[in-house]
Formats: sequence, structure tokens, C-alpha cells
Amino acid sequence: MKKLSILFLFLLPLLASCEEKQVYIVYFGEHKGEKALHEIEEFHHSYLYGVKQTEEEAKASLLYSYKHSINGFAALLNPDEASKLSELKEVVSVFKSNPRKYSVQTTRSWRFAGLEEEGHNVNHGFGEGSDLLKRAGYGKQVIVGLIDSGVWPESQSFTDEGMGPIPKSWKGICQNGPDFNSSHCNKKIIGARYYIKGFENYYGPLNMTEDSRSPRDRDGHGTHTASTAVGSRVKNAAALGGFARGTATGGAPLAHLAIYKVCWAIPNQEKAEGNTCFEEDMLAAIDDAIGDGVHVMSISIGTREPTPLKEDGIAIGAFHALKKNIVVACAAGNEGPAPSTLSNPSPWVITVGASGVDRAFLGPLVLGNGMKIEGQTVTPYKLDKDCPLVFAADAVASNVPKNGTSQCLPNSLSPRKVRGKIVLCMRGSGMRVAKGMEVKRAGGFGFILGNSQANGNDVIVDAHVLPATSVGYNDAMKILNYIRSTKNPMARIGLARTVLHYRPAPVMASFTSRGPNVIHPSILKPDITAPGVNILAAWSGATAPSKLYEDKRLVKYNIISGTSMACPHVAAAAALLRAIHPEWSSAAIRSALMTTAWMKNNMGQPIADQSGNAATPFQFGSGHFRPAKAADPGLVYDASYTDYLLYLCSYGVENVYPKFKCPAVSPSIYNFNYPSVSLPKLNGTLNITRTVTNVGASSSVYFFSARPPLGFAVKASPSVLFFNHVGQKKSFIVTIKAREDSMSNGHNKGEYAFGWYTWSNGHHDVRSPMAVSLA
Repeated sequence: MKKLSILFLFLLPLLASCEEKQVYIVYFGEHKGEKALHEIEEFHHSYLYGVKQTEEEAKASLLYSYKHSINGFAALLNPDEASKLSELKEVVSVFKSNPRKYSVQTTRSWRFAGLEEEGHNVNHGFGEGSDLLKRAGYGKQVIVGLIDSGVWPESQSFTDEGMGPIPKSWKGICQNGPDFNSSHCNKKIIGARYYIKGFENYYGPLNMTEDSRSPRDRDGHGTHTASTAVGSRVKNAAALGGFARGTATGGAPLAHLAIYKVCWAIPNQEKAEGNTCFEEDMLAAIDDAIGDGVHVMSISIGTREPTPLKEDGIAIGAFHALKKNIVVACAAGNEGPAPSTLSNPSPWVITVGASGVDRAFLGPLVLGNGMKIEGQTVTPYKLDKDCPLVFAADAVASNVPKNGTSQCLPNSLSPRKVRGKIVLCMRGSGMRVAKGMEVKRAGGFGFILGNSQANGNDVIVDAHVLPATSVGYNDAMKILNYIRSTKNPMARIGLARTVLHYRPAPVMASFTSRGPNVIHPSILKPDITAPGVNILAAWSGATAPSKLYEDKRLVKYNIISGTSMACPHVAAAAALLRAIHPEWSSAAIRSALMTTAWMKNNMGQPIADQSGNAATPFQFGSGHFRPAKAADPGLVYDASYTDYLLYLCSYGVENVYPKFKCPAVSPSIYNFNYPSVSLPKLNGTLNITRTVTNVGASSSVYFFSARPPLGFAVKASPSVLFFNHVGQKKSFIVTIKAREDSMSNGHNKGEYAFGWYTWSNGHHDVRSPMAVSLA
């Protein structure tokens, strides 16, 4: 027994060492471009040899060697080994992979954005009279890479009818799997890969009943985002019940698609609760996408909270994409309406917020007192007869905690109190469709989903499993007050219908993550907003519209919401701009989209938030995107790879590119040539420099104007810019000064005020939003 005890004590350090090993990403910056791929892997192995006991252990610990553009590797390390590597001068950063850090951020929208659909346009200022699609050849010869949960290749949205030849520059592959092979690729889906090493290292072997070890999408999210970006035109497409019937199309319907599957089903968890995307897998996918030759990346993946730059895998990967002039569009995140919640806030990506379109799915509700309330739903069921109405908190089982009584959480309702009734359930905890399932389990005939106060009047629609409609917070309170006012409350739920030209639109989504940007305070984010509420697009044939296991319904097209849906809209717009202006940099494309964005709705009023208040640039950035206008912006704020390296120097990050050394004195971080302005804690007066490039008429004159943030004065020097040829650059200084009376006018320290400045020549209005706070 004593020998066993000694042996156990001897093994303890070894056991502890094994338990402590996790995946770390070791990042060296950019490749010098001098080594072959096998030499790069040997180079990465050499660092592992330095911290591991044996050569075999070093080789076994390596998950990925990033070889194309990103210089780094992912390996199993313990904290001590990671620490030793982080102390090396040539290492930019070492950070631990977090299994729940990243997740996905879950066509009328294109017509609303001003692109032609069947010969018609919506005239509301979002790009009337657009011939953008024709000018761009519908995206021909542009390759869009989707980093997501894979693709359902059998969908009609991915037919290659009418597609041109695969670009000669393409270097990617069509990776085989148990239910995916080269026959699933065509001239639309020209490449498909999957990345699972990080996932399986953490969770163990993939459960093939939950997901597919291939590029196939068994979740729905990746198929939805891919078809939103570049899906082929499909007539008579509709969601369950025929909602949103029409022509489904991607924004760049003749662009090519490259699939990079990095997001996987979490074991033993409902798909509706989200999947997981491991950082080391995403970096490998981005590295391959760069090497494969994509022109645009769409990444509808984000974090639950802001992530420091040196620990942000998407930011690191996207930085290397910009050197190859690849435009990267990313979701802003779904953590709104709280402030300072942004995902993907780096200046080299286009950060996209979510807003609604001018389409509603009105689900009428009639209360027993005759009051009519227009909810919204895409549920194809109705209750024509009056049924008793009950508030969930009055119908719960005896063992339910008080803080969850109104939520209709699983097994919370009492069948005795619910049977045969319509139940009012409130949003908060739990999944929306699951609340309806709970009502059905308890014998309810229908349910009303009421928004919480935080969600305001921003209504998200779902295909529920019983007659149901969703209402905003104000209407939910009216219904509750009615229930409280009578002994026998009654209600009935009518059949929903699709309504077009709904007003006002757009309205900012309550869920869209907000600024200010806590990672890069001098960069105003998000950059732009695009349709992300109740969007119809293609769907996986292996997943119900609700993504709940008990839901056995299958659909070809589905309606879902999220900044995930907004992101591929902007990626598609970038693809069209790349087709028209192949010589433009990724920064020029971002600038064109931002400076031509629109800040008013289809009623001519400022875009509002979910509560009806005027939204701010911390929600919509520069405004709602207008792809047609972006094709001819007049001026652009360009930035070179060196400009970004200098920005990193100012930010305190060095050695990203071995051939570049930071200057002794880095430029002001506020002078980075961005199309918007963010000045936190301004003390007195600050001068910032910007440079614009003429991409419009060869001879033009632009005049400066400003609507300063409240409490500040804004002027430019010079205030007139003269151009005499295309490509000419002009610099100017913007002076922002805090007014002496700003505090007395109720402007508190640290509180942001918003405004904008504009360069106009009578044809173009090149507008830049501003966010400024007092020290």
C-alpha cells in the first residue's frame, strides 16, 4: 500500500501536466515568403522541440501549421510551455483557445437595398434606378469565401446554371467526407473544406448523428448565409407556410462560392442554442482561403464579449487577408442592446450591424374586449375561435422559481392551468420556439410571445409548432393589462400574412451589438448596417426551421435573424464592387460602402432603434448600406498595408511583418485614414488628418460641411478640395474643439455626442460619422 501511495504521488505532477494541456495559438506575424510549405512546418516544429521533452511529443502536439499568409501554429501546450514561447522576441502573441469564445451570430432584402429584382426598384433613397448588377456582371469571376457551418449543396440556390468558368486564379479543393464529394462542387460551389481538429481535441470524436464530418451543413446557418451572399436566383421560393414567397437570390448571384466549415454542433445540445467555432480551426480556414485565392470573405461569427486584439483569431486572420487585398466582412455580434458589446471591431474588417427591411409578417390577435393587435409570425397555423387566455406566471407548476415564472421554460407550466388555453409567454431566458413547445406540452392551444422591455418593439418571427404570434413590449403590456382586468380573458389568433412596403424601415434590431469600441477606441464601429431581421434564404435539408430536435418539419428556405444575416449582404455588395473596380483596395471598397450609406428610413425620418428613439452611429455606423451608390462614391479614404502596420505600431503591436520596423515615434492613432471619426475623452482641441482619393470625375471641386456633435465645433482646412485627375489624393485637417459651454448644455464627461462631416461636389456627398466624448 505504501508503494502504491508513493507511485501515486510520483504520478501527480504528470497527471496535472496532462490536465493542464490546452490548445494555444502561437503567432509570429507575416511570413517572409522565402520558405516552402514543408519548411514552414519544420520551422514551427523547431519551436515545439524547444519546450517539449521529446521530438515525438513535439510532433504529436501540433494541430495546425499556418503556412500561406499567417505565420503561426496551434498546438497542445501547458501554461509553462506557452509562457516560454511568449517570451521569445520573434513571437507576437501566444493565446489560449476558448471552446465557447466564438459562435455564429444568428429576397426582399436585396430589393430593399436598391438592387433590381425582376425589373423593379423601391424608391426610398437606398439606390433608386440601380444598374449595379449589370455593371458588375452579377458578380462574375469574383470568389466569395464563407467561413461558417458548411453548405447544403443540393439546394437550388447553388445550381451553376448560367455560371461562367471557374477563375483561373483559383487554387482551392473540394474536400471529400462521408456524405460530400467532388460531385457536390460545380461552377457555383467551386471549393469546400472542413476544419475539425480543434473541435475534436476538446470534445472528442464527432458524433455523426449530430453533424457531418465533411463540408456538408447539418445546421442551416452556413447554407443561409452562403445563399444570401451569392445564391443563384430561385423563383417561387418561400418559407414554411408560403411566407415571403418570391424570387430568392444572393446579392451577387453569378459570383463563385468557396465553403470553409469551421462551426460544429455542440454535443448533447439543441442546435437552436448555437454551435461552436474553434479559433485554431478558423485560423486554418482563413489561411487556406487566402492561399486558395478568394476575393471576399464573409464571416458571420463573433464573440459574446469584446476580445483583445492579440487574442482575436478572426482579427489576426483578417489582417493577413488585407495584404492580399481581400475584403473581409464580419458580423458585429448579437449582444445588444447593451453598449460596448461589439465583436470584430478591428479597422481592417467591415463590421456589420443588423436592421430590418420593409416586409412584415402580420399575425393578427383579437382580445375578448375587441382590441386588435398586429403581432408578427411565420407560423402557418391559426385559432379562429375564442380561447381562454392566461399569463404564464399564473399557470406555472408549484416548483418553478419566481424569476422564471413568465418565461414558459421547459416543464414550467401546469397542464391543469394551461390545457385548452392561449398562453402569454415573455422573452428573456430560453429559446423562443421552445416556449411554444412547452405550451403545447402542457396542452395549450396557442401562445403569444411578448418582448421584454430590453427588446422593445423589435419583433423576431419564428415558425412555431402551434398557433402563435409575437408582439412588442408595449403590446405585451396591453395584453397583460387586459388579462388582469377581467375574470375570463379570451383571445383568438388569426392566420398571418406577408405585407410589403411596411413602414418605418429600416429599424435597428434590438440584438445588434453596440459601440463604443472598447478594443480600438479611436475607430468608430460598427461600420454599417444591413438587413438582418427576418431574412429568407436557403436552408439545410437536415435541420428543422426551429433547429429543435423535437421539431420534425423540414424546409428548403427559412426565415431567421441576426447580424449573421446582415454580414453576407455587405460581403455580396463588396463582391459587386470588386467586379466593377478590380483595382480598388479593400479599404477603398469599405470606404465606398460607408460614405454612401443612408441614415434615414423610408418615411424620410432618422433611422430609429427598437424603442422608437433615434439610433446612433454606435448602432448603425455610417448608416444603412446602399450598394448602388457605393459603386460611384466620388472620393474614398484609402489605406495601404503599410498604413495598417503603422496603426499597429501606434496601438503597441510590433513585429507583425518581419521586413517592417516601427518608427521611433509612431503616428497618432487618431490619424489613421478611416472613413469615420471616434474621439474618446477629448480635452480641449484636437487636429486629425485625413486623405481622400478621387475616384469620380477627373475635374471636380468638393466643399466641406459639418453637423458637429452637440457641444463641439468642427472645421476643416482646407475647406475646398480641387481635383484635376482620377487617382489624385488630397489631405486635409479636421479640427474638433470642445465648446466652453458644452458642460452647461448638459453634456456629461464621458458621454458621447454624434455628428458628421461631408465633402460634396453637387453630385456626390461623401459623409463621415463622428462620435466624440469629453474628458
